[in-house]
Amino acid sequence: MEPKPTLNKTLKNIIIGKSRSPKDATIFHKLSLVAFFAWVGLGADGLSSSCYGPQEAFIALGKHPYLGIFVGIGTVLTIFVISASYSQIVELFPTGGGGYFVASKLLSPKLGMLSGCALLIDYVLTITVSIASGADAVCSLLPPHWQVYKLYFALGVVAVMILLNMRGVKESVLPLVPIFLIFLATHIFIIFYALFTHLPNLQEVVTSTSKDIHSSVSEIGFFGVAFLILRAYSMGAGTYTGIEAVSNGIPVLREPKVETARHTMRYMAFSLAFIVMGLMLAYLLFKVTPQLGKTLNAVLFERATQSWGKNLSITFVFVTLISEATLLFVAAQTGFLGGPRVLANMSMDRWFPTKFSALSDRLVTHNGILIMGGSAMVLMALTKGSVGFLVVLYSINVFITFALSQSGMVRHWWDSRFKVKAWFKKLLINGIGLVLTIFILVSMIIFKFFEGGWITLLITGALVTVALLIKRHYNNVMTLLHRLNELVDRAEFSQLDTPAQTTGQPSFDPSAKTAILLVSGFNGTGLHTLFNVIKMFGGVFKNFIFVEIGVIDAGNFKGAQEVEHLQTQVKSDVDRYVKLMNKQGFYAEGVSEVGVDAIDEIAQLAMKAYERFPNSVFFGGKLIFPQDSFLLRLLHNHIVFAVQKKLYRQGIPMVILPIRVY
Repeated sequence: MEPKPTLNKTLKNIIIGKSRSPKDATIFHKLSLVAFFAWVGLGADGLSSSCYGPQEAFIALGKHPYLGIFVGIGTVLTIFVISASYSQIVELFPTGGGGYFVASKLLSPKLGMLSGCALLIDYVLTITVSIASGADAVCSLLPPHWQVYKLYFALGVVAVMILLNMRGVKESVLPLVPIFLIFLATHIFIIFYALFTHLPNLQEVVTSTSKDIHSSVSEIGFFGVAFLILRAYSMGAGTYTGIEAVSNGIPVLREPKVETARHTMRYMAFSLAFIVMGLMLAYLLFKVTPQLGKTLNAVLFERATQSWGKNLSITFVFVTLISEATLLFVAAQTGFLGGPRVLANMSMDRWFPTKFSALSDRLVTHNGILIMGGSAMVLMALTKGSVGFLVVLYSINVFITFALSQSGMVRHWWDSRFKVKAWFKKLLINGIGLVLTIFILVSMIIFKFFEGGWITLLITGALVTVALLIKRHYNNVMTLLHRLNELVDRAEFSQLDTPAQTTGQPSFDPSAKTAILLVSGFNGTGLHTLFNVIKMFGGVFKNFIFVEIGVIDAGNFKGAQEVEHLQTQVKSDVDRYVKLMNKQGFYAEGVSEVGVDAIDEIAQLAMKAYERFPNSVFFGGKLIFPQDSFLLRLLHNHIVFAVQKKLYRQGIPMVILPIRVY
């Protein structure tokens, strides 16, 4: 009979959801997204930027609104260039070609780390600016005195998004699909409505644009006009930040992943280009100007519908702005999907604590979700949800990643010019992307630096410094562990220092003294623990049971084959221990399992083993470093102590043996 679930477990099942089994053969199909849902979950970031990107660019033009035509054209061209170049990245990295992997594999690990750190900051800003902008859209419908509650509302939305993402990817996307479709329908309608109702006035737009150019040149000069256009273009650069999300999010896409990614990117590029350019034209056609307490889109919708009658106009504006707000909340999904994955990948390469690659029992990177959501809440509070200020901080970092990714691809195609057909065409696409992204990056740093862009660069620099310090620590630990790993050769090619045992098949006596050892691979730490048991207890133990849990994390949770490979690997590890002890005349068994929570899996196996061998003692090893510090406690897990505590509660004895690495 299964034990009754605790109150905490019951609440967790209600709020977060019941546990999922990574061994379920259909789990990857259940969790993955088809192109349409990927467009909602990953593409919403880019599409939702039409709620603030064109607005910020248009406002930056000040008294020269008709120059927005050139900003819009430049934005559309940039969207298609970046999309085309990222399609090639998806093809080259079919298991996930985010900026971190691309720069790490094609340039250098340190440049990859820089790209990853830049992306992490950008994803936090994605969550913050999207939700802050969504709160602005909602508050555009409310009386001005309600503005004081905007920050609390935005913080509440971040908290809700954290809970949704703790439940899982698909659960966080599905409820928002209807709103996504309403957003598309209302915005496409208003753009076509603006064009068709102003067809007779299109010539006026062309004439006004020409006059605006001439008056601007005579007023501020040619270079002044160029500067104004470039500054507006850079202020609207947040429009492109969702494009890289598809290459980062390939692991959550439905098979065939590359084709799904291409379809998703195609949907993103065309929908984003159409809406951004359409809104720019609509602003001009309806002569939209900024109003206090309202977004530019809110002003546009009110002017476009003012002749419809009060009730119909209010209804349309309300539905459209609510869809905008909700889509902006969906856009925060990009940060919650991409950020934890980048953090997990970097943690597996030891740039950040390894615990950030762990999965929850809902098979999501819960630590990363909490880090991204918590950081967004802090940033939201510090900036008081100011979209204008957040946009200044935003999008600089993503172009650091863009530039590094394009550099890596250009280098790859050049190095592969004798091996790959049509290499020059591929080189040209990524080359144009490289020139464009570097140009935008430099422009944004120049235009945004003294307005607050320096803060983004400072935070990114601080994160890079932290990553370098953590990497140095892990490298030092690997050097210290090198001596222990020499035990592997010694164990397999020499005799253990044990009392003489009878030759032949070891006898099985479940009532005999049994040592149950927790190991994490056939390595120096496991063998050191085994040798210590033999050294300290001599011939007391007649049976040796080796228990290993293969932890499923973000690195190996990519498909059923990866999980099967992990199962095979952990079984092979314990079999080597068994073979080693059998040679010495001891009875030995290997017990292995895979799961996301090593502590729970060990506890379940321990109870079964203890029932079979009632006269047994559990053993585990703990690394002892030259000096203890807060950094050590943060960067290394303490699973062995947690297991000991859990076993003690079950009445099972366990001994932790020190493993000195100095």
